[in-house]
Amino acid sequence: MTLWLAIFIASAAVYSWKILGYLVPSSVLNHPTISRIANLLTVALLAALLGVQGLTDNGQIVFDARIPAIGVAAVLLYFRAPFVVMVGAAALVAGLLRLWFGV
Repeated sequence: MTLWLAIFIASAAVYSWKILGYLVPSSVLNHPTISRIANLLTVALLAALLGVQGLTDNGQIVFDARIPAIGVAAVLLYFRAPFVVMVGAAALVAGLLRLWFGV
């Protein structure tokens, strides 16, 4: 299978799921249990993405400059700093740690 064929198949699959989402009746979507599951699933997926992207490298758990950067972003999130400030501060912390300590 070529790369472009794989991209086309993946795009068609994602688009079909989007179309199927529009076909679900609103009575199903407005059900409190479904709404609660959707909210919790979003948080769980974002937490998993953060864990995989922030703590692993080539399938191994690593402790490098990303962890303090995530900590700085979490503290700024707690104090309700703007998103751009959180990203900038986290990037600055990670960059300085890598510059000074080579981590």
